[in-house]
Amino acid sequence: MNRFLSALAVTITLACQPAMAQSWDTSHWTASWGAAPAGPPPDASLHAFNNQTLRLIVQSSVGGNRVRIRLSNELGSTPLRIGAARIGLRAQGSDLAPGTDRALTFGGRAGVTIPAGAPALSDPVELNLAPLAQVAVSLYLPGAVQAATVHVQARQTGYVSSSGDHTASASLPVQRTIAAWPFLTALEVDGMQGAIVVLGDADRRWTDVLARLLQARRDAAARLAVIDRGVKGNRLLGDDPANPLAGRSALARFERDVLATSGVRQLVLMIGIEDIGHSSAANPVTLEELVAGYRQLIARARAARIAVTGGTLAPFEGAALYSIEKEALRQAVNAWIRSSGEFDAVFDADRVLRDPANPSRLLPAYDSGDHLHPNDRGNQALGEAMPLLNTR
Repeated sequence: MNRFLSALAVTITLACQPAMAQSWDTSHWTASWGAAPAGPPPDASLHAFNNQTLRLIVQSSVGGNRVRIRLSNELGSTPLRIGAARIGLRAQGSDLAPGTDRALTFGGRAGVTIPAGAPALSDPVELNLAPLAQVAVSLYLPGAVQAATVHVQARQTGYVSSSGDHTASASLPVQRTIAAWPFLTALEVDGMQGAIVVLGDADRRWTDVLARLLQARRDAAARLAVIDRGVKGNRLLGDDPANPLAGRSALARFERDVLATSGVRQLVLMIGIEDIGHSSAANPVTLEELVAGYRQLIARARAARIAVTGGTLAPFEGAALYSIEKEALRQAVNAWIRSSGEFDAVFDADRVLRDPANPSRLLPAYDSGDHLHPNDRGNQALGEAMPLLNTR
């Protein structure tokens, strides 16, 4: 009996000791680029591949000496097989810069099968990556694949090869181009920089302007990564059943697109205009419902020690979804964002973009033409006006 009790005591002592499973890895991973996946797309927007190689181009926001990627099959209904994957710096078009091509592995294997509903991280690989570098990620899809998980507003040309595994080809035999990012959702670097995640209802790419401005700062500690998790048409409170490419609501995708972002320190929340614009007369969204949604995201971010900047909603008079009643709600939401004191900072995008002579409209010089989304000049103004919290 004494021997039994002694053995039991040893077992309990060992079981209560802290787990050391992570002791081998002292990396501090930070996302350098990212996109929010959506889908599955309707048939008219579906990208299909068969025994082909994708070469997807992204731009880093911060640099490092080791990199890895995150792939996603989170919106797929069948397993996704990746036969091979590589990463390198882009020279031009689909061509790789000499000497930069690296093979990627997954758990030590050259390929990976990602279950439906799941993401996958590659193993780290040595690559000297500078801030604001053009990076090429090559994925070989050995079978017939439909891109159920995709970010469709890439605003970046991607390349699809002729048949075969061309991941190691310095110059890809291009069959066609695409303007989307299938499966690829993050590029991460080994570094201590930390990241700002922008969660919103549009992929405006003013975040590229912000990334360049941060890299120009003298204070190296303030050069945070900027990760754009915006999705065109996205809503705060609920999904758009008619448009799966608008993504899950911000409340639903928060864990995936914010908390799962490596190194996230700050959140910029710019969402709500699509909820207002699509609000029906029979069941209108209310200020109280929108405030409750914002408070949920603030609370969930604070629980993870993430500072939150609230972005006001830009004018949209002239847009197809505009009405006087919706404008009154937009003004009420903005008044709450500015005065509630519930955010760590406020980004007054409304003041940046509005026409002083007609505050319910975008400044004509910043209007993309749909009276809802800013053009390149408007994006430049947004990036330059973004307030930055203390990052230390």
